[in-house]
Amino acid sequence: MVQTINLTMRFGSRVLFDNINLKLDRHKRYGLIGANGAGKTTFLNILSGKIDEYEGEVVIGNGLKVGVLGQNQFAFEDYTIMDAVLYGNKRLYDAIKEKEELYVTGDFEDDATNNRLAELEVICVEEDPTYEYDVNIAKILENVGIPASEHNNLMSTLKTSDKFKVLLAQVLYPKPDVLFLDEPTNNLDIESIGWLENELKRHEGTMVVISHDRHFLNAVVTNILDVDYMKIRQFTGNYDDWYIAANVIAKQQEMDNAKKLKEKEELEAFVRRFSANASKAKQATSRQKQLDKLQIEDIKPSSRRDPSIVFKAKRKMGGEALEVNGVSHSFDDLQVLKDVNIRIEPDEKIAVLGPNGVGKSTLLKIIMEELKPTKGSVKWGATIEPSYFPQDTTEQIKGDGTLYDWLRAFDPKRDIAEIRNCLGRMLFNGEQQEKSVLSISGGEKHRMMLSKMMLEEGNFLVLDEPTNHLDLEAIVALGEGLFNFKGNVICVSHDRELLDAFATRVIELHPNGTYTDFKGTYEQFAEAKENGSI
Repeated sequence: MVQTINLTMRFGSRVLFDNINLKLDRHKRYGLIGANGAGKTTFLNILSGKIDEYEGEVVIGNGLKVGVLGQNQFAFEDYTIMDAVLYGNKRLYDAIKEKEELYVTGDFEDDATNNRLAELEVICVEEDPTYEYDVNIAKILENVGIPASEHNNLMSTLKTSDKFKVLLAQVLYPKPDVLFLDEPTNNLDIESIGWLENELKRHEGTMVVISHDRHFLNAVVTNILDVDYMKIRQFTGNYDDWYIAANVIAKQQEMDNAKKLKEKEELEAFVRRFSANASKAKQATSRQKQLDKLQIEDIKPSSRRDPSIVFKAKRKMGGEALEVNGVSHSFDDLQVLKDVNIRIEPDEKIAVLGPNGVGKSTLLKIIMEELKPTKGSVKWGATIEPSYFPQDTTEQIKGDGTLYDWLRAFDPKRDIAEIRNCLGRMLFNGEQQEKSVLSISGGEKHRMMLSKMMLEEGNFLVLDEPTNHLDLEAIVALGEGLFNFKGNVICVSHDRELLDAFATRVIELHPNGTYTDFKGTYEQFAEAKENGSI
């Protein structure tokens, strides 16, 4: 259904990928993975036609309907939410809007008007045989968390995260034959992600999806496209299958090279020893020919680099960690938290879950005393030194200094080597540490915040959506860091792999302001919820 022929992409002298020949088949769902900057989004934009300056060819089967997840959340500000989704089927959208206009302004005694209405009706029947486009759109919108009461509101009334959900509904509604999705789980809560997984598993055409959510990739994809070594290698199976296969391939190549190196050393020794000996000269010449034919492949370093996230507490905590006493909070007439009572014991690691807008970030801001609750109080243990990762790092990481300057400002007396080491752990090498704070990306800001937390050495970590913009390797490293940390953690996240890695207790907030407090791992919580025991 989709094919690339000798596809090469360059940015100046830099080659992103070279001579790519792939055939992407119907009934297969491809997960596109690779390090940040490896070229995943560029490759997806080439396939979808957003980028047309490249070498080689991209061929998509004739007559196939292509769906591309939009990234401009502000493209439909003057449309109703319902119309923005309908726009995903442009032919149907145009026919419906023209029909509506003709019914208001048309001259029904004019044959041209009636003929045009008949033509438009044919289009509507072809695109929507059951006349249920509004019902189908409403169902998708509700599944991504947009309530029916808002469907006729303008897109401009939605917050940015909800606009992205509408774009997701827009690309899914027409059921395209070929589907290109770049980070579709962004801004979705766990329940919405689960719904999306089920939707995509039913997709019968060809799909290519970029995601940093390992659980999502394992649930949805049938194949992996791995962008690395300036190539795109194809593997059968999900992310975990690829991970095992990629490591086996690397190990086999390493062993094969070691064997060839040993053979090379033996041949060289033979040639050196006997090349001057007339009786052995023929054998030496033969060995030299063998040596010339022996190819030893370099094991290329992967473009992936694993950060090293190690949290250490500089102060041992006492017998009390944190108490949240009767906390309630409202924004105008909207109550998001109702009588929350949580006692957190030393060393507990808590995952905070719930639908978007339910009050997760509000609870963390109240805990960090950045927001005063409408009612109730927060009491920290006397020995607690919290370290905070806010959801919006853009507001926290600013200024015109270098990355090193920004980090050093928090502790000017800290040893210079320690500061540079913290940056290095998050993959900022010496030269990159001198970059301006103004020039770094969202993912780099998240890595900067994690560097700051490592430098602070707090004994109670509070994190609000820390995995946004992080690649898979960084998310795995963060999970390991939280698991190994000797202290308390409270973390809001929709990343189930991260939650599985560290959580010993789960608090789920509900839309009515109440909450569930579950003692156990995230996996145990999910099982209990599925079987109805909580």
